[in-house]
Amino acid sequence: MSITSIKRIAVVGAGLMGHGIAQEFALAGYSVSLSDLDEERLVQARDNIENNLKMLGLTAESDLVAEKLTTAADMPVAVRDADLVIEAISENLSAKRSLFAKLDSICKPETILASNTSTFMPSQLAEATNRPSQVLVAHYFNPPYLVPLVEVVASQTTSSATIDTVRDILISIGKKPVVLEKESLGFIANRLQAALLRECFALVENGVASPNAIDTVVKSSIGRRLAVAGPFEIFDAAGADVWNAISEQLMPDIESSSQVPPMMSKLVSDGNLGLKTGRGVHEWTDDTAAELRSRIAHFLQEMRRWDQDE
Repeated sequence: MSITSIKRIAVVGAGLMGHGIAQEFALAGYSVSLSDLDEERLVQARDNIENNLKMLGLTAESDLVAEKLTTAADMPVAVRDADLVIEAISENLSAKRSLFAKLDSICKPETILASNTSTFMPSQLAEATNRPSQVLVAHYFNPPYLVPLVEVVASQTTSSATIDTVRDILISIGKKPVVLEKESLGFIANRLQAALLRECFALVENGVASPNAIDTVVKSSIGRRLAVAGPFEIFDAAGADVWNAISEQLMPDIESSSQVPPMMSKLVSDGNLGLKTGRGVHEWTDDTAAELRSRIAHFLQEMRRWDQDE
C-alpha cells in the first residue's frame, strides 16, 4: 500500500489524543471515522474539535471538518472500510493487544494498523495480529494539532512499504515524522524526558534545589535553546572538547538509578497526581492549572506559526 491508496482513515479512541488526530486528517481532506465506546465522549470530541479550530483561527474550515468527520460508537462499522487505522485508547497493553486482534479480524487485508502508544513496542502489538508487516507505532504528542512531531516506530516484521506510507501521509498533512532505526521502549522523546525527570527528582531528593528553582532553570536557559536547536546541535556549538571536560567530572555524579524516583512513587501512593488532583510536585488551583495549560498552548501556537513561516 502507498500513500495514494489511503482514502479513508479511522481513529479508535476519542479522548485527549484521538480527537486531535482525527481533526488533523479531516482538516487535510481525508474521510475520517472516529469511534469510541463512550457516546458522550464522541459528543465532547466534536465540541473539542470545534473549539480547537477556533483557537487556531480556522473557523472557516469547520464545515470541511464536519463534512469529512463521522463519529460512531460501533467500532466495527467505523473501521471496516478504513485504509489506515490509528489506535488511541488508554495506555494498557492488554487492552491494546485485544483491540489489535479485533481490528485484524475486521479490517481489510491491506489495512495498516498504527498505535499512538507512548510506551509499548510495535512488536508487542503485531503479535496479536496476522498482519505483522502492517503494524507500527505512530506516536503523537499532546496536543497533536499543535505539536508537529510523530515518532514512527516499526518492529523487525514491519514492511518498508508500511513505514514509507505512514511517514509520507504524515508529511503530507504537515507533521514532522521521525522514523526510529529500531524499536525501543519509550522511543526517543519519552526516554529523554524520563532521563531529565530522573535527575530533577534526584536534585530535589538530595537537597540541591527546590522544584521551583529547577523549573526556573529549565524555562530560563536550556528550555529556550532546545526550542530551536537539538542537543547534538548545542553540543557541536559548544565543542566536543568542552563537553568532554564537563562530562569527565559530571557523569560519575549524575543519577543513574534504574528505580522509579522515591519522591515520584510517594506522590502516586499519596494520590497527589498533579493538575488532575490539585496537587503534585506543586499545588494547583483551578486558576493556576488553567493558566499553565493556557501558557503551554499559547507558546505552542506561536511555535506552530513560526514553523509555518519557515
